[in-house]
Amino acid sequence: MNTRVNDEPAAASLTERAYVMLRDRLVMLEIKPGEPINEDRLRSELGVGRTPIREALKRLEQERLVVAFPRRGTFATDVNISDLSHISEVRRTLEPLAAAAAAERATAEDRASLTELRSRLDTTTPSGDNTELLRVDVGVHRAIYRCVHNPFLEDTLVSYDNLATRIWCVFLPRLSGMAGHVDEHVPLLTAIIEADGKKAGELAAQHVIGFERAIRALI
Repeated sequence: MNTRVNDEPAAASLTERAYVMLRDRLVMLEIKPGEPINEDRLRSELGVGRTPIREALKRLEQERLVVAFPRRGTFATDVNISDLSHISEVRRTLEPLAAAAAAERATAEDRASLTELRSRLDTTTPSGDNTELLRVDVGVHRAIYRCVHNPFLEDTLVSYDNLATRIWCVFLPRLSGMAGHVDEHVPLLTAIIEADGKKAGELAAQHVIGFERAIRALI
C-alpha cells in the first residue's frame, strides 16, 4: 500500500516531464505537422516509460497538438492558417485580461523575477535567429501567465499561445522584425512590475494585434 502511494507522485512527475518535452517539440514544429508520433522512439529519447508517454499524449490531444486515429496511431496536428482568426479572437480577449491581472496580483517574488527577465531582454543583443527569438517570446508569455495566479486561466493562455506559436513557426523563414516583436515585452513587463494594470492590458492587446497583422501580411 505505502509503495503504491509513494510511487504516484513519481509517476505524475514523469508524465509532466514527458508532457513538457513533447509539447515544446510540437509547438516549435520540431515534430512536424502531420508527423506520426513514435512512442518507442520517444521512450528512448525522453527516458520514460510507456505510461507517461501515453498520459502526456492524452493531454496534448485535448490541447489540439496531436490527434489519435483508431488503428492508425497518433499524429502531430496540422497547422491551419484558417484558425488564425479564431485563435486571435480568444487571445485578444484573454491576453489583456491576464496582463492586467498579473499587474494586480504579482507577488514581490514575481515582480523580482520579471525585473530580472526585463533586464536580460534590455541588455541582450538581439540574435538574428528567429527560432531563438521565438523561444524568448514564449518564455516571457509563460512568465506573465504565472503571475496571474489562476491555474485555469494560465492553462488556457498557454494552450492558445502554443497554437499561435505554431503559426509563427510556419512563417519564421519569411518573418522580419522578430526582434522588435520580442522587444515589445520590455514596456509590458514594466507595466506589470509597476502594477499598472490598465497600461499592461493595453500593451498586451497591441502585442496580440501586431502578431496577427504580421502573419496576415505574409499570407
